[in-house]
Amino acid sequence: MIDTTWTVKGGKVLGPAPFFIAGIVNVTPDSFYDGGTYDDAGAGIAHGLQLAEEGAHILDVGGESTRPYADKVTEADEMARVVPVIEGLVAADIDSVVSIDTYKAKVAAAALDAGAVILNDVSAFAFEPELLDVIGQYKPGYVLMHSLGKPEDMQDAPSYSNVVDEILAFFEQKLEALDKAGLSKDRIVLDPGIGFGKLLEHNLEILRDIERFNVLGLPIYMGLSNKSLWQGLLGLEVGERQNATQAATAVLAAKGVPIHRVHEVKLARQTLTIVHEIA
Repeated sequence: MIDTTWTVKGGKVLGPAPFFIAGIVNVTPDSFYDGGTYDDAGAGIAHGLQLAEEGAHILDVGGESTRPYADKVTEADEMARVVPVIEGLVAADIDSVVSIDTYKAKVAAAALDAGAVILNDVSAFAFEPELLDVIGQYKPGYVLMHSLGKPEDMQDAPSYSNVVDEILAFFEQKLEALDKAGLSKDRIVLDPGIGFGKLLEHNLEILRDIERFNVLGLPIYMGLSNKSLWQGLLGLEVGERQNATQAATAVLAAKGVPIHRVHEVKLARQTLTIVHEIA
């Protein structure tokens, strides 16, 4: 495993480190895995602090589920969910940095003002083009993710001629736009968007060929924790996918993927430490 760095808002540099773990802090009532468990500020802050203690380098706070066919959330409601959690985590003065998981420009700006230093954007600034202005102004660490469509329609018969080729072309186009907006490449990581407008065969092809994305010279950010591909491949229900998640995380880390967005931080830390020591 090669050490990776990631420059985030304010010029802070994460790393160098062999891996980064982004712990998922869902402040939502309807996320597929833990919806409703941490859907108030106090519970969200406590969960984030627990993930930090377990070894998360990044706490990714989200106030709207982006699972397939999820209900949309108003800008005001999303802001009310995430801003107090971000403020509470920042005020706790922990080593972990805070990330905001949103595609809304005003929510992103409020979250970055509240102390978040990374923007995790499932839309690649396509749902709200003004988000690109926010990115150019704040210059956060940025997760550029591929999605075919929006959550409400992305799983309606997605189709590709070659999924990896098409995602690479998508990233190249979006990287040009980010460069024009003034975001330097050292602030950008790439998420191929497992489960976002992809069938099982597409997800598996991406994971098999993950090293092809290295041609772009940017770190890969992987989000496959407990996702439905494990039901498709192995018949596992939501609460049964932890072992599959850890196995895939180990394989991808050995292939050079340095950033992992996960629910079970403690298990991921064990998995990634083992890979670092023996791969």
